[in-house]
Amino acid sequence: MPEVVRFKIFCLERYKYTHNLAGKDALRLFKEYGVLDYIESFYDVLHSFGDKYIVSDIDEFIEARR
Repeated sequence: MPEVVRFKIFCLERYKYTHNLAGKDALRLFKEYGVLDYIESFYDVLHSFGDKYIVSDIDEFIEARR
């Protein structure tokens, strides 16, 4: 499995856990707001940060698109 795919799964799982969401609800949000594409586009930078930063960054990304 390519590293980017593993990282997307990691981000989804951390987001789901942090916000106490069901997997399908977290995935719906990620698809609705283009989070998976965002993660892939900025993988080189994002993968070097901790999970709290990543979840916070995803929150900001989603909020900016609402």
